[in-house]
Amino acid sequence: MKLFYSPDYVAAAESSDTMRKSGWIAESLVVDPVDGVEIVAPRSVTFDEVAAVHDPAYVTAVQTGEPRSLAESQGFTWDPGMWQSVKASTGGLVAAGLQAMTDGVAGSLSGGLHHAQYDQGSGFCTFNGLTLAAKAALAAGAGSVLILDLDAHCGGGTHSLIRADARIRQIDVSVNLFDHYLPTGSSTLDMVVSAGEYLGTIERRLSDLGSSGWKPGICLYNSGMDPHEHCGIGGLRGIDAAILREREELVFGWFTSRQIPLAFAIAGGYIGGAMKQDDLIALHRVSISVASKVS
Repeated sequence: MKLFYSPDYVAAAESSDTMRKSGWIAESLVVDPVDGVEIVAPRSVTFDEVAAVHDPAYVTAVQTGEPRSLAESQGFTWDPGMWQSVKASTGGLVAAGLQAMTDGVAGSLSGGLHHAQYDQGSGFCTFNGLTLAAKAALAAGAGSVLILDLDAHCGGGTHSLIRADARIRQIDVSVNLFDHYLPTGSSTLDMVVSAGEYLGTIERRLSDLGSSGWKPGICLYNSGMDPHEHCGIGGLRGIDAAILREREELVFGWFTSRQIPLAFAIAGGYIGGAMKQDDLIALHRVSISVASKVS
């Protein structure tokens, strides 16, 4: 299984978990490899590719740092490395989607960045990698795309960017109201308030998908680890590592058994309090390990 990563992912000076954790995970895979995983450097996206989804004025702000308020609208301090970083990490998710169309499963050590909107960033998300990857998959002949968003928070930025395109649908199961939205078309948003309902809600949505008669050409999976109860930004009490492993086995097994290509991103997950850096790395490695076994 190809897993996309480049040191350019962490070229920005920003020290937040969102911008640094891909490097931590990559380092862990060098020290303790996962069988069957090949780390591959992706091609960075271009200005024009990003500007096909986002306002060119916003893309220019991220590239140049001016106006600073717009360049930092996602919540990070801008520096010249930011442009290099977001081009590479977004390119990684685009590459994972295209690779999955050939191999069945692929991933990127970057987030889906589902809060980013057309003309600004939001919630630590600069460019919406899920939307760019969906558009690239469609251009490559996917026909249709499902975005499965299991980050703790809602993917309102993604929904705002895809809602006019009937070829793209979104299943969103969240445990935190941040970036919530009113679903339109065939997209769904479930707010889970009890750990006991979490896996059942995901299973129900997948069952509904299976019985709908609609089979996506590819699934882009935003695999967030921030539902974990120890995650201070979004966690839900009772959701532990065992539940998240079961979730990953459910998702990867469901799509691969139906021969639906699946590309995954390492979405939310933050250190602090009871969540240590090694704990967060271990959670994201679960996704990689499960993916490698079904690929």
